[in-house]
Amino acid sequence: MAEHGSAEAALDALPAVAHAAGVERYAPCPVAAAERELAAGRAANAHPVPFGSPDYPDALAEIADPPPLLWARGRLDLLRQPMVAMVGARNASSLGTRMARALAEGLGKGGVVTVSGLARGIDTAAHMASLESGTVAVMAGGVDVIYPSENADLAARIAEAGLVLSEQPVGTHPQARHFPSRNRIIAGLAGAVVVVEAAARSGSLITARNALDQGRDVLAVPGHPFDARAAGCNMLIRDGATLVRNAADVIEALAPASAASAPDRAPKRPARFAEIPAGPVPKTPAIAEIPALHADILSRLGPSPVAEDQLIRDLDLPAGRVTPELLNLELDGRITRQAGGLLSRND
Repeated sequence: MAEHGSAEAALDALPAVAHAAGVERYAPCPVAAAERELAAGRAANAHPVPFGSPDYPDALAEIADPPPLLWARGRLDLLRQPMVAMVGARNASSLGTRMARALAEGLGKGGVVTVSGLARGIDTAAHMASLESGTVAVMAGGVDVIYPSENADLAARIAEAGLVLSEQPVGTHPQARHFPSRNRIIAGLAGAVVVVEAAARSGSLITARNALDQGRDVLAVPGHPFDARAAGCNMLIRDGATLVRNAADVIEALAPASAASAPDRAPKRPARFAEIPAGPVPKTPAIAEIPALHADILSRLGPSPVAEDQLIRDLDLPAGRVTPELLNLELDGRITRQAGGLLSRND
């Protein structure tokens, strides 16, 4: 859309872009299908928030792959307030859920909205504690498909007092591939991500890596070394994440970013595409370039781990161009990220 100037022009160009990338017989979504999605959204009392609209969250618009459309149920005004993401284990300990509640309550008193994913455990505790002060639940499926089903009542309360968001069409049932994609939105909405409890290999750590790739702060609550649910948090702290004891620590970590943006009071909004002036505009990577970059990355990796920064130097590309594709390859199961920033190829 940025490259071609409008959504209509981008749709017209997509078949040729797909053909250049090796995809034959590609056709954009039919107008009738889009109209059915809009009708289903209205029936679910959900509102579409397209990229570039005044309601689209500024922070999310700045990430490398922002959703072109969000479906929302609830208070869109929360997207204009400072936000912190809170994630953690589904099988959270009693101490973990107590910590999540205390952090969410403290952040709410400080005027900060809590963002999470409506999962069991830490997510549920964070949403419950921030219902009155402001909470955003980002769904892996449609905004009307509640997962887990046991949180249906909580989701209804969030839709009334807070905000439920999803990039998936209304009626979509979540699948495994949707959750990592959902996690990038959780991180992208927030100024920082707080991990309360997380195993060494967990979706919470994927959210933390998304946050780092997006330039967000990552904070973690330490746990006992013998508790596997704390292994991920302890690793994050070892690798440089900010240690969190209470909500004041989180608010203090957000302060430098707020101070840095203080001189510029006008909110930074993505240009409305109909208003993009003639002449050169910054281009996002063409779709045709992505398979070639993936092939180049994979050709430089093998079973022996390679440092990520060394790989980026070998590719001679900006880190912001490479790191999102490394994440995509990791989510596809084609590469493995190991401790210490090392990468290896899965053959």
